[in-house]
Amino acid sequence: MASRCWRWWGWSAWPRTRPPPAGSTPSFRHHLSTQEKTLQICVVGSGPAGFYTAQHLLKHPQAHVDIYEKQPVPFGLVRFGVAPDHPEVKNVINTFTQTAHSGRCAFWGNVEVGRDVTVPELREAYHAVVLSYGAEDHRALEIPGEELPGVCSARAFVGWYNGLPENRELEPDLSGDTAVILGQGNVALDVARILLTPPEHLERTDITKAALGVLRQSRVKTVWLVGRRGPLQVAFTIKELREMIQLPGARPILDPADFLGLQDKIKEVPRPRKRLTELLLRAATEKPGPEQAARRAPASRAWGLRFFRSPQQVLPSPDGRRAAGVRLAVTRLEGVGEATRAVPTGDMEDLPCGLVLSSVGFKSRPVDPSVPFDSKLGVIPNVEGRVMDVPGLYCSGWVKRGPTGVIATTMTDSFLTGQMLLQDLKAGLLPSGPRPGYAAIQALLSSRGVRPVSFSDWEKLDAEEVARGQGTGKPREKLVDPQEMLRLLGH
Repeated sequence: MASRCWRWWGWSAWPRTRPPPAGSTPSFRHHLSTQEKTLQICVVGSGPAGFYTAQHLLKHPQAHVDIYEKQPVPFGLVRFGVAPDHPEVKNVINTFTQTAHSGRCAFWGNVEVGRDVTVPELREAYHAVVLSYGAEDHRALEIPGEELPGVCSARAFVGWYNGLPENRELEPDLSGDTAVILGQGNVALDVARILLTPPEHLERTDITKAALGVLRQSRVKTVWLVGRRGPLQVAFTIKELREMIQLPGARPILDPADFLGLQDKIKEVPRPRKRLTELLLRAATEKPGPEQAARRAPASRAWGLRFFRSPQQVLPSPDGRRAAGVRLAVTRLEGVGEATRAVPTGDMEDLPCGLVLSSVGFKSRPVDPSVPFDSKLGVIPNVEGRVMDVPGLYCSGWVKRGPTGVIATTMTDSFLTGQMLLQDLKAGLLPSGPRPGYAAIQALLSSRGVRPVSFSDWEKLDAEEVARGQGTGKPREKLVDPQEMLRLLGH
């Protein structure tokens, strides 16, 4: 099997079991043998996981990779998740663009796998399929009052200010003076920073016009970030914390009592955690230096970390029509190290606010009934990226390992999935013989009235966004309506 498979991939131009058709011309023979040698792979999702997987697979000289994306535009979380005031993180788009420009790679946007085309249809058309579509849902709080107006997920809020089409009509109410974010990870800090950053500091970013307009009218003065555990368990990183501490016009509110005895405990923790906790400790207990004090003196806004608090209920306003606060259970820690968990003490406290943002994590959705899915963990069951019990099907990124890590983590993880796929090819575990690839899928999409968006189409939209931004001194003004995007392309 293995040796036959290797011949299919071009180690001899023709399998010995099938001679060239009689009277065939050299060019016909060349075309057919090239087609037979091509390793057709499809990747679902064009975020970092999708592009990094494609990048690794293209190292195989016979690989052709088609990347499918449900949005009309590429780059997933880099476009829709990275904060607008972190443009340097988006530089990775240049690498992804190089990959998309490869003659053996194609991007097909505006194609929703599971709706416009099924996974079994993709598996029929390609030698291998990699699912890299990320974590599109937020984890629910599962507490009373969660459905009240004034409560939304941090994910939707991020999507709103970053121009994610499905969140463009969010209209968060920023008329109250206090916002509560439930969660203490990097997304929670991003949201707090955007809420408290003076709008004139965001004018030169790619934040959407609508979001900037709402933030200019915002009356939010205080943002609380609430966590069930303590300072040693926060999920944000030192870079994000430092930005918050140095935020112009805002001061931190940290209770020194939350940090008692921490000096001794941090001696045993790993270095990144130690440095982070030391910075927190300094911010909570040391008097600010002259420069910092001068910067904070006129500060009209504040942010604070509330530790050892677990949300029990979103409290309604007197008329019951919207959120007016959060009821929190006071907790204490049990266990040691990674096993530390928060248990309620029986005490409660109410924290009044006009806006509640839940930032307790993301989860993936099942994409197709044919693909195994662990709904509890929100991932596709897999071993090193190989989807369990489905040969030829792979996964990478957050749908593979859960929503953890940064872009660099996703790169490593995606390269590993690509490696496993190429190992399986070498071992003869993928289908032998030619596969039609996009030609078959294009026919299906056409029959279903779906018009895919190519990478050169995206580059037209990209040029339009940049042109729209130039008038206001922004790097771009993002298009947020898919129908407008398709109209601009004449679709």
